[in-house]
Amino acid sequence: MSMLKGKKIVLGITGSIAAYKACYIIRGLIKAGAEVQVVITPAGKEFITPITLSALTQKPVISDFFSQRDGTWHSHVALGLWADAMLIAPCTASTLGKMAHGVADNMLITTYLSMKAPVFIAPAMDLDMYQHPTTQENLRKLQSFGNQIIEPRSGFLASGLEGKGRMEEPERIVEFLDCALSTPSPLAGKKIMITAGPTYEKIDPVRFIGNYSSGKMGFALAEECALQGAEVELVSGPVALTTNHPHIHRTDVESCEEMYQAATSIYATSDAAILCAAVADFRPETIAEEKIKREHDDLVIRLTPTHDIAAALGQMKRKDQRLIGFALETNDEQQNAQKKLERKNLDFIVLNSLRNEGTCFQSDENQISIISHKGQKDYPRKPKKEVATDIVNELASIL
Repeated sequence: MSMLKGKKIVLGITGSIAAYKACYIIRGLIKAGAEVQVVITPAGKEFITPITLSALTQKPVISDFFSQRDGTWHSHVALGLWADAMLIAPCTASTLGKMAHGVADNMLITTYLSMKAPVFIAPAMDLDMYQHPTTQENLRKLQSFGNQIIEPRSGFLASGLEGKGRMEEPERIVEFLDCALSTPSPLAGKKIMITAGPTYEKIDPVRFIGNYSSGKMGFALAEECALQGAEVELVSGPVALTTNHPHIHRTDVESCEEMYQAATSIYATSDAAILCAAVADFRPETIAEEKIKREHDDLVIRLTPTHDIAAALGQMKRKDQRLIGFALETNDEQQNAQKKLERKNLDFIVLNSLRNEGTCFQSDENQISIISHKGQKDYPRKPKKEVATDIVNELASIL
């Protein structure tokens, strides 16, 4: 059952082309059992009519401090006490700035400043506006006040450009609220560290040893752990991905050495770790200070082993901690994974195989087996988001 059932939601709509998506947000909230009251800015009414919104919510839309028709006063204080949550979607750069600095010149901002319930903000704007230091500073300030930011996506924008600034899709926004307002999950109050992506081991200033990892599985795990209530410490190698949930703190690294230093430090204060990164097993013994020129027919690079992060964390693991590893194999999959489970003191290991075409590097899908001391569970091929749910549920069961 949706945790939105019976919840009272104030939906703030601002002057963005994405305002039409508010209709789908309203439908999703009401379908989940919520009661929705729309508060719209004057600019918002230029993009979508109050009649449309009122028809969907079965409530008069609030825009002004009082009704010009009969003088009825709209109490922003009463709305702040009535609501279980406030969602502002879409939220323009202008409204973000007003919220961050308390510029209470319309009904939406005064309602926000009076709100006693959690506030969720879904920005929508062009990529240059979103990337501007002023906007980013306002977002950080609003987060520091306890507001939750539903990060925009990258995609095609109304300007004709393509980049980050496109409001998150309505169904995802409704799902975000549903999870945020749910009762505490088994991971509530837990701190989970996740490693993700590849590592790059430098050969010279322009070349490196690396692998094909996209980080998609690790980032999906981070989002799922956060959705289930955990505080997530994500240690990521070089990837072209972003996180959405406000309870994910990201540390970017490049080499195995950097990931080792971050992981061993963070794990000491964590309840569990999921080691999903594809860490290079070897690095060049020496790194050339200048670009290596092609002066000979061959080049010999002597390699030396990198840190075994899983083994190091397995050695430092306390009885109250859990440690989850990954194994990507090309042959003798189960036997190799079982050896790794024992050798590195893991609680369970997630096995996938390069034999399952289209389920490993760069793919949006995966097919796994979970191997523990109790046996093996095999799962069908699924999107990585759903695979992440299976893995995190297994972790929650042993926490």
